[in-house]
Amino acid sequence: MNAETASGTGPEPDVLDAKRLTADPELAADFTASAHRILADLVRGGAPLGWVDPPPADEVAELVDRVLRAARSGDGALRAAYAGGRLIGLGYWLRYARPTNRQHADLEKLAVAPEAHGRGIGRSLTSALVEDARGAGIEVLTLDARADNTRALALYRSLGFSEYGRLPDFVAMGGRRYDKVFYMLDFRENGQQGQQTEPRT
Repeated sequence: MNAETASGTGPEPDVLDAKRLTADPELAADFTASAHRILADLVRGGAPLGWVDPPPADEVAELVDRVLRAARSGDGALRAAYAGGRLIGLGYWLRYARPTNRQHADLEKLAVAPEAHGRGIGRSLTSALVEDARGAGIEVLTLDARADNTRALALYRSLGFSEYGRLPDFVAMGGRRYDKVFYMLDFRENGQQGQQTEPRT
């Protein structure tokens, strides 16, 4: 995952859900290509998004289609951040496929365009996705991240996520090894309730 904490100024982005995104023909038509641009640029720069090399356009198109279908069926949520009509970030969660785990969901990817880093886009996207999960009745929202992605991990902690485990030296990238860190946000009555614990900066 790639996320940025808020350190810049400027207008808030317009954070659209899947329904609003697909209701706008112009945005919907351009979304897949714009998402591919962001993901490819980030991976090219070494961002921990699960790819070693920039993903091909058809792979991103397949991913977008799968997430949009899940969002329509209530099995996922997509958020897209726009500034001046340009896509600058996206993120999504999906319910777990296993029947015994479908009350939970995993925040699988969060990506902010390099030119939009430092503007709080990652926080806006994550906050919206957390509220989507809460509204969908998700019990536990999970995510995993590379341990050196310290800014993203700090953001997740500030939004109520807590670490529940890690796998040492699990991720191999560029000849180096990194821990894989697992975070959770428990919406159940005896859980953390997803409350923000640090103010927005």
